[in-house]
Amino acid sequence: MSEIPAKATESEDPSDGARTKSAGGGSGDGAPPTDAMPPTDAMWQSSPPGSMYDYIKVASFSIGPDGLVDQWSLRAEQLFGIPAERVVGMDPIEAFVDPDLREQSRRKMTEILDGREWTGVVPFRVPDGEAGRRGEEGIAEVYVMPTRTAEGDKAAVCIVVDVRTLRRIETDLAASQAIFGQSPFGFLLIDSDLKVRRANERFASIFGGRPDDHRGKGVHDYLPRGEAERVAATLRRVLDSGEAVTDLHVTGFAPGSDERRHWSVNLYRVHSGSGRPIGIAWLGTDITARRAAAREAAAARRNLALLNDAGARIGNSLDLETTARQLLDVVVPGFCDLATVDLYQGLLAGDETPPGLADGSAALRRVAFASAVSEAPLSGTGEPVELGAVHHYPFNSPCADALRTARPVTVPGEDGGLVQSTLAVPMVAQDTVVGLAQFSRAKGSEPFGQRDRDLAVELAARAAVNIDNARLYRREHERALILQRSLLPPGDPEASGLDIACRYLPGSAANGRPSEVGGDWFDVIELPGHRTALVVGDVMGRGLRAAVAMGELRTAVRTLALLDLEPAEVLSQLDEIARGLGAPGGVQQATRAARRPREADLSEVYLATCIYAVYDSVTRRCTFANAGHLPPVLVEPGESALMLDVPPGMPLGVGGEPFEEVEVELPEGALLALYTDGLVESRAHPLDEGLQAFVGALTDPSRPLEDVCDNVLNTLDSHHREDDIALLMARVQGLPAESVGDWTLPREPRSVGRAREYARAQLTAWDLEPLIDTTELLVSELVTNALRYGEGEIRLRLLLDRTLVCEVWDSGLVQPRRRRARDTDEGGRGLQLVGLLSAAWGSRRTTHGKTVWFELPLPDGENVLTDPAEALLSLF
Repeated sequence: MSEIPAKATESEDPSDGARTKSAGGGSGDGAPPTDAMPPTDAMWQSSPPGSMYDYIKVASFSIGPDGLVDQWSLRAEQLFGIPAERVVGMDPIEAFVDPDLREQSRRKMTEILDGREWTGVVPFRVPDGEAGRRGEEGIAEVYVMPTRTAEGDKAAVCIVVDVRTLRRIETDLAASQAIFGQSPFGFLLIDSDLKVRRANERFASIFGGRPDDHRGKGVHDYLPRGEAERVAATLRRVLDSGEAVTDLHVTGFAPGSDERRHWSVNLYRVHSGSGRPIGIAWLGTDITARRAAAREAAAARRNLALLNDAGARIGNSLDLETTARQLLDVVVPGFCDLATVDLYQGLLAGDETPPGLADGSAALRRVAFASAVSEAPLSGTGEPVELGAVHHYPFNSPCADALRTARPVTVPGEDGGLVQSTLAVPMVAQDTVVGLAQFSRAKGSEPFGQRDRDLAVELAARAAVNIDNARLYRREHERALILQRSLLPPGDPEASGLDIACRYLPGSAANGRPSEVGGDWFDVIELPGHRTALVVGDVMGRGLRAAVAMGELRTAVRTLALLDLEPAEVLSQLDEIARGLGAPGGVQQATRAARRPREADLSEVYLATCIYAVYDSVTRRCTFANAGHLPPVLVEPGESALMLDVPPGMPLGVGGEPFEEVEVELPEGALLALYTDGLVESRAHPLDEGLQAFVGALTDPSRPLEDVCDNVLNTLDSHHREDDIALLMARVQGLPAESVGDWTLPREPRSVGRAREYARAQLTAWDLEPLIDTTELLVSELVTNALRYGEGEIRLRLLLDRTLVCEVWDSGLVQPRRRRARDTDEGGRGLQLVGLLSAAWGSRRTTHGKTVWFELPLPDGENVLTDPAEALLSLF
């Protein structure tokens, strides 16, 4: 430091900003000291930015020959908090040193003024009276250098540093070194030229060498070109903007390794003590394992999502092709780029074990295909197979091997082809291979791994179970439909005095649910006397159980109808039968179970609705009885359709309630419609609306019945097929009066001969001479029996329609019984003769007795009549 003049005026030192003042406290011209002080941050910056003086604030003051403060710098004002106006001229020992240390300090001051340098740590305190820092204590590191004034007097210059600042810098350096050297992360300090200024041991352990070996390198020395340019641009942005970047993912390779590594890097700008940006801090950690774990977790989540999706979407249909398509909807494109499903043709056809199933040589049919790649082939392996085509895999092919061994096989793609690789996965259900699923990925996609193989096997197994269920359901459904249709009338039913048309539509899939056979049925039963029983019924419920119950009830109806019971009595007997269907012991067991609630729970309940009508073509009268069924609809010529008021009664199987009968005379040409609720009821329309629509559809009964049926089905939008539909329509065509011969005979022997005369005359009028001899003989037998075993008047009636029917009425209740006469018996062969000569014969009860009848076919060249004489001789 240069010599300091003894009497210098106030001035500003360019480096320290110090003020000087004469020892007497005034200027040379006696002017008062100025209070002006330049700003504390005013500085001529001549040293390089970021020098130590930015961190260590050095203060200075000087001591004159008298031991008093002669000069006091601005930094001293900042350090001690005392302005120069007050401290210049003060004894520094008295002002700043603790009283206990003043004696020792004076000796030191004397030595200093004698020309000796001194460096030491001096405790100090701020003198009382200073605002804001009264009595504050501190420690200063002081460097005292002896000097002389211009007059040659001894003086001293003191350089002062606050020890607290030094200790803080020391601590910061130690902490910085500890963090930088001991950090488990790769730590770099990058300068403004994007070159490594410093690297820590962790970074060097990854990229080799010592930390100092990386000094001066850039990101292009560590990363591939494209990645390096991206990272360099990010570094430049952080340096320019000062915005930190967190979790920047960087990909590269460690020296000597081909394994791709991943790092997560945090970047932030570093500043000097004066706030100037000097570089970038790079804090990086290796996340390769974490990325691999994340990929595994993502793959596991994807696979779980696929399995969940498969559980929700596969198997909600019992259709084979639909189930196969559902599998492909799940896997394409979420799992693979294209996929196919092949099923064994023999299993699709219903065979249990088609030939070649075990060795994989059986024929397969392509049932489903899906692709997320345009112009993709229909097969990932071998020759393309069109959808729906039946084909074979070569015996030595990978697909055939997968079918034989029931294990998945990975098939590499062909050179130059679109497919990278294919997984051929057998579809196994109940230890049986039902088909093959192929999952292919196009080139550029991630190759199949072990996890993918396991997932493919699981997806194929789930689909296989559902496909096998669909196959079994289809087989059982077809069998149930065969059973159901076998129980319905074959072809178009025919009846005397009625033109009949019918429709039966089994329920099909509705709202994506599989169809099941139902319990709807109809029947047309010819009764003696040119009468016809019309039956429509509906067993509640669906499935094979309902179809079997329907078959049992239909058989019972036909049996009861042949007994010629009244309609109400037929339904009463059916009610008893329905009540006994669900109990092993029949009706009695069901009745006892109903008295014991626990056993009643074990008995199945079969409920059914049924309407039973008997139409007499001679009188055109129809008798109805209803068991909980929908009312019949009648359309008279020239009138609007109406629903007949037939008491509904209780459904069959409920029991305990009698059924009522209603008799209605039907005009010629009238149209009668019987139906089940599947025709008029659906989820979209309530029953009342359906009934009104049905009645409104029957607007023109004169049209052909087939057209009327079609119009009804189209009008009622019956294609929804939520339930079975049975529709039976009959147009009344009464037997003409000229086709009926009716006579009453008194109860006397002459009535036998008179009955033969009436029969001969009527057959002659009808031009049926070939039937006269046989008819006379049989009429004679029946009238004779009526005279011998019957009661009251005898009535003879001949009816001509598709056949000739002869009826003999009497008031007796005893039914005729056919017996075998012995050779020595003179009688007992009459009913045997009736059975031999007639096409059919029988007896039925009436309101006032019984009727015995026989039927003869009309001569048409095909029917050969039995000669009465030969028939009579055959009885002996």
